[in-house]
Amino acid sequence: MANIKNKTQAVKSAPELARTDSRADASLLSRLSDPAIIRTFTDEQLRVLADEVRANTIAAVSRTGGHLGAGLGVVELTVALHAVFSTPEDRLIWDVGHQCYPHKILTGRRDRIHTLRQGGGLSGFTKRSESEYDPFGAAHSSTSISAGLGMAVARDLEGGGRNVICVIGDGAMSAGMAYEAMNNAGSLKSRLIVILNDNDMSIDRPVGAMSKYLTRLVSSRTYIGAREAGKKVVDMFPLPLRHAVKRVEETARMALGTGTWFEEMGFYYIGPLDGHNLDHLLPVLRNLRDSPYPGPVLIHAITKKGKGYAPAETSDDKMHGVAKFDVITGSQHKAKAAAPTYTKVFAQSLIAEARHDKKIVGITAAMCSGTGIDLFGKEFPDRMFDVGIAEQHAVTFAAGLASEGYKPFCALYSTFLQRAYDQVVHDVCIQNLPVRFAIDRAGLVGADGQTHAGSFDIAYLGCLPHMILMAAADEAELMHMVRTAAHYSDGPIAFRYPRGEGTGITLPDRGKILEIGKGRIVREGADVALLSYGTRLGECLRAADLLQEKGLSATVADARFAKPLDRELIRQLATHHEKMITIEEGAIGGFGSYVLEFMNEEGLLSKCRLRTLHLPDIFQDHHTPEKQYEEAGLVAAHIARKAYRNI
Repeated sequence: MANIKNKTQAVKSAPELARTDSRADASLLSRLSDPAIIRTFTDEQLRVLADEVRANTIAAVSRTGGHLGAGLGVVELTVALHAVFSTPEDRLIWDVGHQCYPHKILTGRRDRIHTLRQGGGLSGFTKRSESEYDPFGAAHSSTSISAGLGMAVARDLEGGGRNVICVIGDGAMSAGMAYEAMNNAGSLKSRLIVILNDNDMSIDRPVGAMSKYLTRLVSSRTYIGAREAGKKVVDMFPLPLRHAVKRVEETARMALGTGTWFEEMGFYYIGPLDGHNLDHLLPVLRNLRDSPYPGPVLIHAITKKGKGYAPAETSDDKMHGVAKFDVITGSQHKAKAAAPTYTKVFAQSLIAEARHDKKIVGITAAMCSGTGIDLFGKEFPDRMFDVGIAEQHAVTFAAGLASEGYKPFCALYSTFLQRAYDQVVHDVCIQNLPVRFAIDRAGLVGADGQTHAGSFDIAYLGCLPHMILMAAADEAELMHMVRTAAHYSDGPIAFRYPRGEGTGITLPDRGKILEIGKGRIVREGADVALLSYGTRLGECLRAADLLQEKGLSATVADARFAKPLDRELIRQLATHHEKMITIEEGAIGGFGSYVLEFMNEEGLLSKCRLRTLHLPDIFQDHHTPEKQYEEAGLVAAHIARKAYRNI
């Protein structure tokens, strides 16, 4: 079997990795005052550099937590790309920032790598404002080819000669946007290099000595030039002979890999090759850098997620997302949960409802464990569907199921549902189909920062006719909303809940069916009304306690529904209080705006002054969730201060 010996040798023990990191001050990395120095290293030095980058990546993530496996899988590829291409003049785009930590280490951020995902520290994703070496911000997947093609066309319009390289993971290739971009790239014929980081295929068969030689051959200037010249000659042949010659070349290239499909998309295919072997990577990349080939090229690189760190390689998820961990053992330092997570409560509630209703099915888009749908799938494997990184398809697929009388629960993160907005509008709401949207990661998400913060779903769903909107104040309320959604079949319905642990409230055996559009009074008061939508209810109750110390009596209410509003509840609060404050974990234009408009229409603003508290009109940087909500002014002290000063 090819390269088994090399592969085994590459997997260093944890103590060896720790020792490598401790020698960092005398390393090649310490010499990189300018990333351009990488291009002066010999091939042997680049191999040493790759080992040092891997050790630094492991050491950094062990201290901060974050995404480990994806970065370890592209260490050699990252070193090779920066050694061959003149970044940042040559544009290097990483699809999904999970794999960008080695890139950050090599591009002047090694001294800050220990601040990854910490408040005021480095982002866990590529970020344009962070470094000139990050030409495009990426945290959602499948965007790199589209962005890279835009940069390539801009270069062509300017008459420039820079290279544009996109690195896209094979998981990201399951999204339609990647294929739309490839189709466009194939027709435009702009020079573009796409590297398919394929970490889901055995590397034994395609990376033997013959494959290495042939792959280098087809990437060479001589072969490419001869092939293009040959095409011009073949175009003069009669049609039957032209087709025969084409089939001969396709057959020969099929012997190297699986590139015919990419060739049909208009890409020149090279591969597959071992993405961990610099002897394979460097010659191919240098050939392409020096090649006059004018069109798009795809390099198929086979990699192994978690490569070079035994605990990651043997982990089921390859240590994709980790808490702080011990480098020697790989054991993660996860705090013991005080309460079940909202995600788990959702999953268990959905399972409970599905036991009573065979029409219930679960759908997600490559986020089985993240949404809890994996738990549902273990009990109902025939009723769980993971459609891949394809949120648009997930929503329309759910609409199709709903049109046939099934009860689909489409479980997506708030920010991922954004990618399917057109389908929510046209395929679900216009047809008034009863798709149930379980919106995870609603509100602020801490270390994942701007790109994963669920800030906008209240506003972007609330403006859609037929849509019912709910937000759970705690785990028990979430259980009620799952059952309510399962019972509701008059149209689309959505319920949102945050990341992380719940409040620890006692849970019922099964949720109850809520009356649509009805909230609840949690605490009675006389001076000010605090109307909460979502999990800020606990902070509102604490704010009421603070106001009580100031001699003010506060009513605390849980709206439960943003659409339809509980008009009777709002009238009652406005009639009996001088002031009302709405509190929500969403952007401006959401729940507070709906309440404000209703009170204006009803003439209630002359009786009760209304203030709305919501997330600030900015993209908040990553930090702990507690600090983010403090910065947003959605904690008890701020709520109480707002009420006291404006009473």
